[in-house]
This record gives sequence, C-alpha cells and structure tokens, in this order.
Amino acid sequence: MAHTRTTDVLIAGAGPVGLSAAAELCRRGVRCRLVDRLPARLPYAKAVGVQPRTLEIWDRMGLARTVLETATPLRGQLTYVNGREQGRIDLLLPPEVPYHFAALPQYETERLLETYVGGWGTVIERGTELLSFTQDPDGVTARLRTASGAEEEVRAGYLIGCDGAHSTVRKQLGLAFEGSAFPEEYMLADVETDWDLPHGYGVRSSHRADDGSTDDGLVCIPLPGNGRYRMSMLVPPELSTRNTGRGAAPDSGVAHGLEGGVVPRLSDIQAVVDRLAPRPAVLSRLRWASVFRISHRIVDRYGDGRVFVAGDAAHIHPPTGAQGMNTGIQDACNLAWKLALVVRGEARPALLSSYDAERRPVGEEVVGRTVRHATQGFDADPDTPRTLMLREAQLLVSYREGPLAGSPHCPADAPGPGDRAPDCAGLTTALAAYPMRLLDVLRGHTGHVMLLYAPDPTELTKAAEASGAVEARRASGATEAGAAAGDTVAAGAPLTPDAGANSSDHPRSCTALHTIAVLAREAPPTASETLPVPGYADTAGEFARLYRPDGSTGFVIRPDGQLGTRFPLADAGTAVSDYLAVLSMPA
Repeated sequence: MAHTRTTDVLIAGAGPVGLSAAAELCRRGVRCRLVDRLPARLPYAKAVGVQPRTLEIWDRMGLARTVLETATPLRGQLTYVNGREQGRIDLLLPPEVPYHFAALPQYETERLLETYVGGWGTVIERGTELLSFTQDPDGVTARLRTASGAEEEVRAGYLIGCDGAHSTVRKQLGLAFEGSAFPEEYMLADVETDWDLPHGYGVRSSHRADDGSTDDGLVCIPLPGNGRYRMSMLVPPELSTRNTGRGAAPDSGVAHGLEGGVVPRLSDIQAVVDRLAPRPAVLSRLRWASVFRISHRIVDRYGDGRVFVAGDAAHIHPPTGAQGMNTGIQDACNLAWKLALVVRGEARPALLSSYDAERRPVGEEVVGRTVRHATQGFDADPDTPRTLMLREAQLLVSYREGPLAGSPHCPADAPGPGDRAPDCAGLTTALAAYPMRLLDVLRGHTGHVMLLYAPDPTELTKAAEASGAVEARRASGATEAGAAAGDTVAAGAPLTPDAGANSSDHPRSCTALHTIAVLAREAPPTASETLPVPGYADTAGEFARLYRPDGSTGFVIRPDGQLGTRFPLADAGTAVSDYLAVLSMPA
C-alpha cells in the first residue's frame, strides 16, 4: 500500500457540498484533498434550485457573477388542478435582498465550483474511493482506492463526508440516520417542450379524483435554454423498480435518489404531459431520465471527533422548495471557516462542536418543513406568505440559540447575534463615483469583519482604537494585500495536521478583525477621510434602516455572513474581546 503526504482536510465527495467545503477551505489557506469515487461529473440536472442566500455566499467568494451569467431566473409557479389554473405564485423578495431565485443544473453548479477550486490549486481526484478510516487524538488515517485500483493511506487532520445519502463516512462513523421513505416512485426527466407558458415559471399540475384525493401529478422546473424543464411525475407501474426488479441494490434501508437500471423513454414522459399539461405540448431532446425514490432522514449528530458529515450525508428530504443542495452548501460554509481557524492554530478544536449545535437544528427544520410541504402543500404552512418566501430563500436561517451568539444587545425586531447579516445599498466613499452595497465591501474577505457605526468620526476612532483595530491595521500593513483578505495570520503557511493539533492547544488570538467604519447619514460628507480604518457613509440611510443600530453600535460579521455579535460602541474593547474568547474556547 502506497503512502502519501499528509493534508489538513480530506473531503470525500465532490458534489456541490464537497466542492463548497473545498472552496471555503482553500481560500483560507487550508490544504485539502478532494476525492470522488465517480470517474466523471454526472450530466444530470438533479438539484437545480439556487436560493438567494447561496448566491450571497458565492458573492463573498467572488463566484456570484459567473453563476448569474449561467443560470436562469425562477420567477414563480403556475398551479393547475384538472386542467384549470388555480393561481400564480410570484417569487418576490424585499428590495434590499440582492439576489433572486435561480435555476442551474447541478452539473453546471459543480463545473463552476470545480473551476473555482482549481484556481486555488486543488483538483478533484476522480475515480478515488474512500474505503475506510480511523481517527485518533491527532488526526485521521484514511484508506483510499485510486482510479488505477491501487490503495493508498492518507493522513489528514480532519475528514468531511460529503458523500451523499449512502455515505460511507456516516456509516463507518456509526451515526444514526433515522427516518423513513415515501412509498411512491417518481420519474425525472430533462426535456424541452414547445408550450407557450411564461418563461421562468415552474408548473405544478395535478389531477384530483372525485373523493378529493390527488392521484396524478406533474412538476416542471425551468432550466437554462429555450423551453427546457426538469420534469418529475409518478412512475407508471410498468417502470416501477418493485415490478421490474431492476432497481438499485438496497443500501442500509436508505431508498433515496436515482434508481439504477430503469430508464424512462421520451414517450413515457410525453404520456404524462398529455394527461396533465395545461396546454397541448410536444416534448423533444430528452437529455436524460431516471426513476427515483424519496426518503426523509437526519443524523443524530453532525460529527464525531475529527470526522464530520454535511449535505445529503447528514440529511435527506423531499426536493420541495429546492432546499437540499442549498442547505448542504451552508453546512459546508459553516464548518469550513471554523476548521480553518482550528487548523491555523487560531482557535481550539472545541470550536468545532458548534457545527453540530448550529447546523443540526437547521437540518431538522428543513426536513420537517419539506415533508410537510410535500404531503400537505404550501397552503398548510403556518407562516405568512412573506415569511414563507424569506424562509424558502434561506434568508431566515439563524443561530441565535447557538453557542457562538454574542451579546443580544439589540432592539427586539433588529438582526441579532446569529442572524443573517443583511445586505444594504447606498454606501459611499470619496474615491468611488457610485454607491456600493455592503456585499461589495465584504467581497473577498475570509475572516471576521467588524462594522463600527456612529455619526461622529471621533467616536468611531476611539472605538477602533479600543477594539485593537488600529493597532492590528498598523501591524499587518493594511494598505497591502494581506489586510484586504481580512485574515488574522494569512501570511503564514497552512499548518500540517500535527502542527495544527499541537498549536491549537494554545491558540493565537483572533484579534486582527478587518474593521470598517460606517458613518451615519448626518455625518459631514468628508468625515470618512480622516478615519484610521476604511470608512463609508450611509448616504441612503439603508444601513441604519436594516441593522437598526441602538445609537452608536458595533457589529461583528462572521465569515459565513451571519452576525457574530453587536454591542454599544462605548463597549467596543470588552465586547470584541468577549466574542473572540468564545471563538478561542479557552479552558
């Protein structure tokens, strides 16, 4: 058996979740190996919905523009029962939300992420399967089978299982995966149609029997291209894997995903469209089709020791609302910034326990909500239409009850620690002839960012000095590229797993927060020019409207775009120290 070099993090599975984990780690200077047992990317449009929150995360990475040039808008849904239109749902969000709902085939999402990760020097090791692993207090030893058939042993600091519903990592870690399967089987197809329905709208058409039950259904999600949709529908008896015996081999009782052996034909899909389409339509250009099953399950914990699971390896559920891939990407983002701090010796390993504490409640809510929507419809949801839309967009994900949420110093209706940090428009600076969004200011930063808000530049200067921001800016040479990344020790090479484990027993302080001052709209126009940290004017008053500062207020935005803490500006020094102490998890 060959032995290879060690790496900081080994990632099993190179779908959207594994690629996202690699992207977030690589841009923070953490060495990764990314392996996938498949020899090539699958050409299937499985997960297609991209939520606005995911686009915000990709904006921070610098990937959003490329996605916007490739995806297509999702504008809403048309609903039909027995051929009659029942109404139209428009996917509308508040004007301050920077992105709309989008559709992009999963293979395109993977291609864009793979290109991004490749820019950081990490390539997918295709045809390489994780066979087994063991862990000890200092790291993980994994056994791989490569594309050549040879086996090799890898020593990694940490292992992330992003290897899907039938996860090897989950099973070998001994995680419970409780839940059940829906009895129905479905067909899935990527086709083109010649109907003249409005562009960008999904279609949900069903047949209701005399007793009020729904006995037939068709769901169509628009994809990039002219008249192209991903269609799903109930499978006819002659194609059921139960009747043909051609389904995938049982796998620990998890009946979820595409079934092998059964391939619906274009005529099978056309027959359903003939029965249920709101208007006559001819299908063409069938790119692929399959039979699939749906389960709803979630693990009892998101990790154990130095091994973690994310995405479908941790939670599976109905595809209603396009929540799965997006939830998995947020899993990866949440875990990656914490791993980066620990690997670089800036936080103790105990910080990683917050991954389960923050993300498993989110997974439980998503599984419960998607099952409810799949079985009872969106009309049964207790939320108001506005709240429902924000939740589906994943803009209401919050860790307020988590272990990292700082002081809840905020008005009751204001974004607090653990909530999403809102974007806002109308920030101006003397050197730009156009107003900027907060996302423009945050783009590219990989660490925590502290925002100091006040009308008085003298007050902002005092707060910057008290929090250590001025000293840190001088020490790091803020006018050079290091400060632009927002890293605390970005100049240092990534630690090896063993070095990371040793140094994290005595973590270095995370004091070099990238700090930005935001001047209230009533401040003098040139006030930002004399500040010791970068300054922007809240010219449109949007920052104040959305963040609801209680007087002069400071905010810390986490690397995943959630608020870490907020505090009165007069308490800046103490508040920042307290929050950073939570990250370092002192004994």
